[in-house]
Amino acid sequence: MNSLKLALAGAFLLQAGVAFAAEIAPDAVKFEDNAVAVSLSGGPGDPAAGAEVFKDRGLGNCLACHANADMEKELFHGTVGPSMDGVAERWTPEELRAIVTNSKKVFGEETVMPGFYSLEVGKNVGEDFVGKTILTAQQVEDVVAYLSTLKE
Repeated sequence: MNSLKLALAGAFLLQAGVAFAAEIAPDAVKFEDNAVAVSLSGGPGDPAAGAEVFKDRGLGNCLACHANADMEKELFHGTVGPSMDGVAERWTPEELRAIVTNSKKVFGEETVMPGFYSLEVGKNVGEDFVGKTILTAQQVEDVVAYLSTLKE
């Protein structure tokens, strides 16, 4: 019965014109003009989930390098990278997606910002991390959705 409900729901969504794309593999992401035009996960991001990834020291750990007035109650905002205040007015969602996916493709090899959805992670990578990304495709989309809310 559950598979029938799922099939009916899928048919309804297709009739309604809702299309779902597949997740893009890290080595298949297309960068054009310092932007990534399409969702890595095949769907939209969730700003609330993105805020959690942004401040999670075990995931994005973005606060280690970036100050963010939206998270003023969180401790230890860094100053290595630019402030996130107003970031949505400086970059498009497509540009933000490129930066979070692999900042080195946007800013060059000298940037200290890691590629969060890249397999190009440098030398001497721990064995447990070989062939893995820091964030999932959905987490990247969530962070982009969150950053897109940060206007001055």
